[in-house]
Amino acid sequence: MRNWDPEDEAAWEAGGRLVARRNLVLSVFSEHIGFSVWSLWSVLVLFMSPETGFGFSAGEKFLLVIVPTVVGAVLRLPYSYAVTRFGGRNWTVFASAVLFVPTLATLHFVQRPGTPLWVFLLIGATAGAGGANFASSMTNITGFYPRRLQGWALGLNAGGGNLGVAAVQIVGLLVIATAGSAHPSYVVAVYLPLIGAAALLSALFMDNIDTVRTEPGAQREAVRERHTWWISLLYVGTFGSFIGYGFAFGLVLQTQFGSTPLEAARLTFLGPLLGSLARPFGGWMADRWGGGRVTLWAYVGMLAGTVLLLVASARESLGLFLAGFTALFVLSGIGNGSTYKMIPVVFGLEAEREIAAGRDATRAFARARRLSGAAIAIAGAVGALGGVAINLAFRSSYASSGTGDKAFWGFLAFYAVCVVVVRTVYPDSVRGGRGAVRRAGT
Repeated sequence: MRNWDPEDEAAWEAGGRLVARRNLVLSVFSEHIGFSVWSLWSVLVLFMSPETGFGFSAGEKFLLVIVPTVVGAVLRLPYSYAVTRFGGRNWTVFASAVLFVPTLATLHFVQRPGTPLWVFLLIGATAGAGGANFASSMTNITGFYPRRLQGWALGLNAGGGNLGVAAVQIVGLLVIATAGSAHPSYVVAVYLPLIGAAALLSALFMDNIDTVRTEPGAQREAVRERHTWWISLLYVGTFGSFIGYGFAFGLVLQTQFGSTPLEAARLTFLGPLLGSLARPFGGWMADRWGGGRVTLWAYVGMLAGTVLLLVASARESLGLFLAGFTALFVLSGIGNGSTYKMIPVVFGLEAEREIAAGRDATRAFARARRLSGAAIAIAGAVGALGGVAINLAFRSSYASSGTGDKAFWGFLAFYAVCVVVVRTVYPDSVRGGRGAVRRAGT
């Protein structure tokens, strides 16, 4: 267990930066594989048809992508706590190795035509562990970097993990393009050696550090803070949109536009890819201009993107539809990075107010850091539930009307609420910009 103080500038320049970077790289790799396993079913449902022995309805396929999302969201809180209890390296090794369970089970049963739905739902639930890796990874990396660099570091860590959604869809595209839609097992098999590599490299080269450990009750304390829930609501709209659209996009194209598996696979990876790449950029913009300001404009853009989807649906225009979804992926990625950056800044500014009221500065900022780590975990868990809501909305909309219009109207209303929240709850963050970031990060 290393003693670690990321705010010690001398230690940071003397070698702390290199240690943090090494752990960040390995964290990104492990989280990336976790996201790919979590997203497997968004690709495998494209292979499932009566011709391959899996005649599931569109509603049943939506269930297959909903279940991993639910479990991944629920497991994020215990995963975030576990890394503070067992150490970043130790937990990353375990969290990587446990992914063999859903991967091997999937590999076996996707080669068994006629396997009932409940078996795949159970396997999909175990794949949710891949989505929980995000929470432990983000909590771990927060402890390595000083507050002034956390926007970029957390954005890069999360963005690299989010790329797993696009990566597994690219693997699916390559399999369908070369071997056809009758071999879903090929997609799954690609990840077996990668899971082993993630566990081994984490064991050899990652570190356990003392700053990742939190005092007992940190999450209970964060639950009582109103900022935890406001930011969780905002994260439902950003990350929930990213992961919900990423899981559902292929099915939406098949259901609304009658796309073949190959046509859907050719298009589904681009949005998650751009959204993942946008996340660290969103963190960088938040470091520079303020998380509230960037999050506000991301939501304004998401409102416009959703309106474009409604227009595209009315005109039955695939081109406009793709443009609207691409905009939503990019903007939700930017909003992911900026919303997470708001967490340490908001609690840092609260600490400033406590100090101004006479509280001890060391204790106030220690509390802010403790609450920030716990709030990151809670927001990550609650935000992932947004992906569940999106897929449930699509399932209901297509079942009742044959289009996604009802779901799009619901998303439009929610994004409008988020705009109001940012403007009314965090006006200082919207106006304060770089100055607020600098004060909270020192």
